[in-house]
Amino acid sequence: MAVAKPGPSGPLASAAPAQETATPQIQLIPASPEGALDAAEEAVDLLLDSGRAPGEVLVITTGEQHPWATHELSFGETSYWAQHDAGDDVFYADAAVVSRAASRPVVVVAVNGGADAAAASALPLALSQAGALLIVCGDPQRINSVLGAGV
Repeated sequence: MAVAKPGPSGPLASAAPAQETATPQIQLIPASPEGALDAAEEAVDLLLDSGRAPGEVLVITTGEQHPWATHELSFGETSYWAQHDAGDDVFYADAAVVSRAASRPVVVVAVNGGADAAAASALPLALSQAGALLIVCGDPQRINSVLGAGV
């Protein structure tokens, strides 16, 4: 499967047929669980380089937390969620708490381990929170088996 580079302009290949114009486009970036976080970081860098504002991007991890989230949570939940609410930077959240996160135009999911249940609940939620684009970084076979359908 050819992987399109994430960005705000130009046609992007969607793995699922568009049911309406509000349906976000989906991109799959194949990566091992160990490489999913790096792939997500590269996707975020490309998004920012192509003109996306940092506050338009939410990154979700299914396994180990992103180092930014770990660092920010060391200052407490109140400070961490205040940064989310400010909405002026890329926000990193664990799949277990992503239901608390607000929708953003772009959601990037790093399927970087964790239980299949974490990915199974995070992916549909991420799709519902993505306004324009959902980027999933991980093992395509695992993602498809978790969802029970081709992504």
